[in-house]
Amino acid sequence: MFTGLIREIAKVKSYQNNILTISSKHKATLGDSIAINGVCLTVIQVHPDGFDLELADETRSIIDESKLSGEVHLEPAMMMQDRFEGHIVQGHVDCIGEVSQIIPRENATDFIISVEEAYIIHIVPKGSITIDGVSLTVNDVYQNNFRLTIIPHTLKETLMKKYRIGTKLNIETDVFARYIEHILSHRKSSTQSVSWSEIDELQMSY
Repeated sequence: MFTGLIREIAKVKSYQNNILTISSKHKATLGDSIAINGVCLTVIQVHPDGFDLELADETRSIIDESKLSGEVHLEPAMMMQDRFEGHIVQGHVDCIGEVSQIIPRENATDFIISVEEAYIIHIVPKGSITIDGVSLTVNDVYQNNFRLTIIPHTLKETLMKKYRIGTKLNIETDVFARYIEHILSHRKSSTQSVSWSEIDELQMSY
């Protein structure tokens, strides 16, 4: 599990034959889970200046592989004793989004992100979303896009400062929205409704 708080801007040394080689200050160990641009991957080899990660075919079929080059967001998996900030992030990318508008404000920048309409149900106004591994708050949700407001500190400390119109993004929607929608969709043919105790139990399981 991750929090969506980026710990380092790392660099991709190479990506070939499903193996991603990262140059990083982070000292990984074999078998560690590490999110690269929001994608949870496993360390399979460690080097003095970084480590190797392997991508499964399923992962490669979902993400935008062009994101596996140059600079990348890096976050090691959360440890039990860590302070919980950000929000619950699994590192499981749901879809690819695209920057459709960038609107400068007085002390922030609005980003309008387009996604396939099927994923909008899992994007909640004032809820959480993960963009390339970064935990963010959704301001508004529309038919096939949504609005984020990014403060200067976040722009400075992440790769979002390099986003342009047309930039592709790895998107992980809110885990609770996905689970609740899944439960509800499988009860449409039944008169049984979801109780608040079931929803509480689901939330507590994470």
